[in-house]
Amino acid sequence: MIFVASGRGQVAVPPVINIDKITHFAVFGLLGTLIARTQRPGRWWVGILLASLYGLVDEWRQSFTPGRSVEVADWVADTLGALTAVLIYTHWKRYRLLLEKNLWRSRPAPVAKS
Repeated sequence: MIFVASGRGQVAVPPVINIDKITHFAVFGLLGTLIARTQRPGRWWVGILLASLYGLVDEWRQSFTPGRSVEVADWVADTLGALTAVLIYTHWKRYRLLLEKNLWRSRPAPVAKS
């Protein structure tokens, strides 16, 4: 989703001040959390690092896209979003359990009739 959106010349956004920074913060927070969830315990920082690096590379990539610009503030929003979300995920147990809750109940195995 990030790759596709950043490759477009224009992205439709509502007329809200700094909505792009809020979007960067939220989306890269999600990305950082998803990466952190794949790591062994104690390696949560990998989610922050990889999300931040992807944000940096993504900003560089946008410099080649007509109609887009490179903004350090976008990368800062990416990194802060990843940092905030990953720290909340790793230090707030109720939030972590909510994210990891199984949404579909497993059905009991059918009983064979004899």
